[in-house]
Amino acid sequence: MLDVLIGTSNPGKRGEFAELLTGLPLRLLTLGDVGLADMNVEEDGGTLEANSLLKVRAYSAASGKLTLADDTGLYVDALGGEPGIYPARYGGSGLTMPQRRQKLLTALTDTADALRTARFVCVIALAGPPLPEPLTVRGVCEGRIGTQEDSTGRTGFGYDPLFIPQGYAEAFASLSAEEKNRISHRGLAAAQMRAVLQKLVSS
Repeated sequence: MLDVLIGTSNPGKRGEFAELLTGLPLRLLTLGDVGLADMNVEEDGGTLEANSLLKVRAYSAASGKLTLADDTGLYVDALGGEPGIYPARYGGSGLTMPQRRQKLLTALTDTADALRTARFVCVIALAGPPLPEPLTVRGVCEGRIGTQEDSTGRTGFGYDPLFIPQGYAEAFASLSAEEKNRISHRGLAAAQMRAVLQKLVSS
């Protein structure tokens, strides 16, 4: 059994990683499990890769454990790529996630459906023993932003009620966890990371 620290305080992400890595002989630990619940890492790297590496290096150094951390961006073409690498900060500090989603919908009010193209990008980094150097993998999911929030969905978090993946009529939030994990940015990146972890537990 290999201990892997998940470098996030987001319960939604932690739950997704547990599903994405199910079946591997891993014990997934949270920051709270290793006494790092109050540790904050400044994400000022400027790219998803840089920010994920900042987090994973800091948490692995503080814990001494093999650590996995991710960084996710949402790029909306009609908004010049916003929210970009800081979707959780879109609209400024003090807003709730529902308010951020509403701000995004408002910004796209006069945008035709064909021009509401967007993509989610996820970079997952892994660092700590027994890896000699940190590494990253990247997953991309193309789609578009819906014209209203999906009120039927009961899963997902963040912008999932707004993002409709390419080839689908419903938002991420309405997909089953299994289907979402198969096609999502995080699912695609995690599939690559899963192969890395499989080699580590087999060695």
